[in-house]
Amino acid sequence: MVVSMTGFGRGKAESEKNAVTVEMKSVNHRFCEVMVRMPRQLVDVEDKLKKIVGESIKRGRIEVFVTVSGERSSTKSLQTDYSLLQQYVEALKTIEKEQNLPPQSLSFQDILGMEGVFTTHDEEGDNAEVKELVQEAARKAVSELYKMRQNEGERLKEDLMNRICQIEKSCEEIAKLAPTVSEQYRERIQKKLQEHLGDSFDEQRVLTEVAIFAEKADISEEITRINSHIREFKETLESGAQMGRKLDFLVQELNREGNTIGAKAHSSSIASLVIDIKTNLERIKEQVQNIE
Repeated sequence: MVVSMTGFGRGKAESEKNAVTVEMKSVNHRFCEVMVRMPRQLVDVEDKLKKIVGESIKRGRIEVFVTVSGERSSTKSLQTDYSLLQQYVEALKTIEKEQNLPPQSLSFQDILGMEGVFTTHDEEGDNAEVKELVQEAARKAVSELYKMRQNEGERLKEDLMNRICQIEKSCEEIAKLAPTVSEQYRERIQKKLQEHLGDSFDEQRVLTEVAIFAEKADISEEITRINSHIREFKETLESGAQMGRKLDFLVQELNREGNTIGAKAHSSSIASLVIDIKTNLERIKEQVQNIE
C-alpha cells in the first residue's frame, strides 16, 4: 500500500473532570521527526506520545498539539511572600525617617506593585488521569492521521501508475524508431555526396561512416535498462512496503537513461518522445517526495 506523508488527525478523550484533544499534522521529511506541544506539567508523557506515533508512522515530520480542559486546566495557586513584604515596609519607614518625609500609608495597589510579593505556581496534583486521556486521544489522532495518509497514498499511486505507463509507451515508440535512425543517416550522407560528387562517391566509405554512426547512436542498452526500471517501479508500487526512497532512486535512474537516449539518438522524433518522458518524470519526482 502506498502511504503519503501528508495528513491530519484529531482525537479526543474525556472523563467526568477533564477533556483532552490531540491534533496531529504531518508533512514530508526524510526521517520520522515528531514535535510535541503540550502543557508543561504533562511533559513527562512526551516520550510515550512519540512512541504511539512511531508505531504507525515511519517517515514524515509530525506536529502534535495537546489541549487540556476541565478541572485540571486551572492549576495555578497564589503565594504571598510576607517576609519580603515586611522588608518593603521596613525599607519605606527607614526612607521616611532618614529623609524627613511625612508618614505614608500603603495602599493595596502599592503592595501589588512590589515585585516578588505575589507569585503564582502550577499545582502538581495527580496527573495520572489526564496522562491516560492524552494517550487515548493520541491513539485516536494517529489512527485518523494514518487513514488520511493511506487515502492520499492511494491517489498518489493511481497518478504514478498512469504516468509510468505513459513513459513505458513513449519508450516503446522509441524502440520502434531506433532502427530507422541509422538508415536515415545513410540517406542524408548519400544525398549530400550526390549533390556534390554526383554518382562518383565511394559507396563503401558511406557504409563505413554509417556503421560508425550506428555504433555511437545505438540505444538498445538504454532501452533495456529503462524498461527494467519501469518494471521495478511498478512492482515497488504494488509491494506494500515502505517505498519512497526506492522510488526516488528509480526516478533518478530513469532520468539518467532518458538523458542518454536523447544525447545519442540524433532523431527529432526520438527527442520529442524523450521530452515527454522527462516531463512525466518531473511530475513523478514531485509525487514520490511525498511517499513514506
